[in-house]
Amino acid sequence: MKLSPILGFALVALTLACLPVLLPDGFYLGIATHALVFAILALSLDILIGQAGMTSLGHAVYLGLPAYAVAWLTVQAGWPPLPSVIVALLIGTLTAALFGLLALRASGLGFLMITLALGQVMWGVAYRWVALTGGDNGLRMPGRPVLLGIDLQAPLPFYAVVAVCLLAALICLWHLDRSAFGACLRGTRDQPRRMRMLGHDVWRIRYAGFVIAGFWGSVAGVLYCLDYQYVSPQALSLPQSAEALLMVVLGGAGTLAGPVVGAVIITAIKTVVSSYVDRWYSLLGLTFIVVVSLMPRGLVPGVRDLWERLRA
Repeated sequence: MKLSPILGFALVALTLACLPVLLPDGFYLGIATHALVFAILALSLDILIGQAGMTSLGHAVYLGLPAYAVAWLTVQAGWPPLPSVIVALLIGTLTAALFGLLALRASGLGFLMITLALGQVMWGVAYRWVALTGGDNGLRMPGRPVLLGIDLQAPLPFYAVVAVCLLAALICLWHLDRSAFGACLRGTRDQPRRMRMLGHDVWRIRYAGFVIAGFWGSVAGVLYCLDYQYVSPQALSLPQSAEALLMVVLGGAGTLAGPVVGAVIITAIKTVVSSYVDRWYSLLGLTFIVVVSLMPRGLVPGVRDLWERLRA
């Protein structure tokens, strides 16, 4: 039996509200906050992978670039926090609009390689332009600011802000999935030739999806900077893009819950398991191999299919 959307979102909101009670320790609440930030990033990438069928290896650009923008505007330029956040979101979204013009000149493997090249260019700029980005040293914020009257320095208020952003992302992407535009986006994934014959502009539909994905990736980038209070070229790197891709595939592309589950698992392995296991990258790879072998579509669709078989 399927849950109604209202009940489903209510359960998500209740779970997010209960986490601070279950994790009163600031360290583990911080880990939960990291997981929610990367869940937003994974959800933004799933717009491309799950909805449009376009695999990107440069999505970390929309994590790192807005993060750099927030850090530079607040620390170097001395801007107030709210204008810095708004401008950072605009920079990330406009970058997606520009890169979409380049990346969508190809599809399939060509699209993958163009996004990879664009991501590497941005990583190289961040690494070499030391006067602006600090190079390897990165940019460090003195602390989390007071935003809209909320002091984000304490773990609990900042967690609440990130949780609200995640819930907003889930609601917006749920509406996108069920909208006419979402149906068109999936149509360009499954039957692009038929969509053209029906009079739809496939390129424009994909471009709009690319920009929307860039916007939500920029939201994750702003929260990433405020969360870690530090940004370096690693935020723009290929491993970061691959990690976001792994989150989507591990949890299940094309589902709202899948990227969130994938982000939680990978963040837990990175931050908790790595404290006890030296070769945690091997454990991460083994986890991915086992899940993909047993559940090729990802954890969430695989568990759902298993539940349906057990019920039958």
